[in-house]
Amino acid sequence: MLHEKTCSAMANLVRVLVMIVIMSGVRFIIIGADGLDMNYYLASCPFVEPIVKDTVNRALQNDPTLAAALLRMHFHDCFIQGCDGSVLIDSTKGNTAEKDSPANLSLRGYEIIDDIKEQVEQQCPGVVSCADILAMAARDAVFFQAGGPVYDIPKGRKDGRRSRIEDTINLPAPTLNASQLIRMFAQHGFTAQQMVALSGGHTLGVARCSSFKNRLNKADPALDSEFAKTLSKTCRGGDNSEQPFDPTRNDFDNLYYNALLRKNGVLTSDQTLYSNPTTRNFVNGYALNQAMFFFDFQQAMVKMSLLDVKDDGEVRENCRKIN
Repeated sequence: MLHEKTCSAMANLVRVLVMIVIMSGVRFIIIGADGLDMNYYLASCPFVEPIVKDTVNRALQNDPTLAAALLRMHFHDCFIQGCDGSVLIDSTKGNTAEKDSPANLSLRGYEIIDDIKEQVEQQCPGVVSCADILAMAARDAVFFQAGGPVYDIPKGRKDGRRSRIEDTINLPAPTLNASQLIRMFAQHGFTAQQMVALSGGHTLGVARCSSFKNRLNKADPALDSEFAKTLSKTCRGGDNSEQPFDPTRNDFDNLYYNALLRKNGVLTSDQTLYSNPTTRNFVNGYALNQAMFFFDFQQAMVKMSLLDVKDDGEVRENCRKIN
């Protein structure tokens, strides 16, 4: 018979992190990680999940490009001070917030989060955080609209009270090489492979000319010459001209990695994943096996959603301002 203390320790370990992998749906369930819970709102706000799903679906039916926008917004939120909804806060006279950083000026979809928050506040005021709403909205955008992997995330995040433009210096720049990306992601606990999997989020959306025109000023051996002509043509429309990362900008698939094999990566930070020996094999693997990419992406997304979870924050009444 196990000693009582041993049983207690084992029980505590199980409570800290329980992951169930259901291979038929490739779905991850985490309970009790960092004080979060899959059923956190089951009693306090049972309608939050359908509200998020319905609102996201309606918005994306009108504008499918918002799937990429919500995913990117969630990433930019989590990479700065953790997943705390700080990217949603508006600037004030005394403070320039994250959303007004040059790196975040192209973020879109704030109105979707506002819409969800307003509905949720009517059902259960003061209960659901903006950070949780953003995390759920990004999850639903990937699966329901874009056809990506299904995954779930634990809830119970609190909203942060800090949002400052200077903090966004820690966002990965489009000019970084693979070694720099590996080091930056490692600071948040990600492996090189997880970094490559998360980069696959670029299968959705577009890049603006201002983010890749540096590659066109001189011959780039990592850039296919014909694709360089395509990028140059895009940039004739100015810095805000858009170039899809792969041919299916609104579909979540593995064509992003196939583009890298052809030296058709749009950003330096994209193509470097294939140029660097440390990350090349991961790119090859995902280009050949979409199921493996989906599997690793959802794992990495769940891990990202747990970054620096706060237990001393608040639940904002309005996602755009601190209570």
